[in-house]
Amino acid sequence: MANVVRAALVQAAWTGDTESMIAKHEEHARAAARQGAGVIGFQEVFNAPYFCQVQDPEHYRRAEPVPDGPTVLRMRDLARETGMVIVVPVFEAEGSGFYYNTAAVIDADGSYLGKYRKHHIPQVKGFWEKYYFRPGNAGWPVFDTAVGKVGVYICYDRHFPEGWRQLGLGGAQLVYNPSATSRGLSAYLWQLEQPAAAVANEYFIAAINRVGQEEYGDNDFYGTSYFVDPRGQFVGDVADDKEEELVVRDLDFGLIDEVRQQWAFYRDRRPDAYEGLVRP
Repeated sequence: MANVVRAALVQAAWTGDTESMIAKHEEHARAAARQGAGVIGFQEVFNAPYFCQVQDPEHYRRAEPVPDGPTVLRMRDLARETGMVIVVPVFEAEGSGFYYNTAAVIDADGSYLGKYRKHHIPQVKGFWEKYYFRPGNAGWPVFDTAVGKVGVYICYDRHFPEGWRQLGLGGAQLVYNPSATSRGLSAYLWQLEQPAAAVANEYFIAAINRVGQEEYGDNDFYGTSYFVDPRGQFVGDVADDKEEELVVRDLDFGLIDEVRQQWAFYRDRRPDAYEGLVRP
């Protein structure tokens, strides 16, 4: 496997309907494939608006099974067509009354590798997620893909260091963090937390935010998506804060071993001393 992986992410504005939103992401993926990308990730609940700005049972209609729902099946076809690994965040329905904020991971041959379910669910103004989603219960999987070991951590999860570490201990080389975060709430944290997590856990992170305002509230999604390396440095420029953008960057996975040998954070962990961290 080559040390350098060409990776992509999409920050997108809501189109107004699911079909055109999915079609737009398919075109971005094809454009990334033409640029030689081997992996791409989309934003949180990429095929929908960020409906959690309101609490309305109408939006349960957006939920679908994973992996057998129409969106994931369509993305499997896209993966086969483009030869890319795809991280697909959707609103998951697992039987009646069981709903999750989920990302499916599809390998470059279209095979379904598994899913990550968002663990930490916010319930504050403009982010009423507990109305829709149960907390994730599927652990912290790291997927062995055609481009390397890929993990997922979704939006609000990023404020909690424990999951970042679990993914690192699972061998992740690249973690996608699909998000929907607004300008007034957390903009100053956006370029602080994921670089810090990349340093602490010594892997690459793809931080994805949607962009623009949508019909269900006044959240101003500010884009500025980026890739960050294990030294906490941005890989290329940060994306625009107002415009939709496809970001494609070369990630040198060889840097992971270099940094881990230099800083040795994993060597110096003290799990024997951490028992108090998980006490109620």
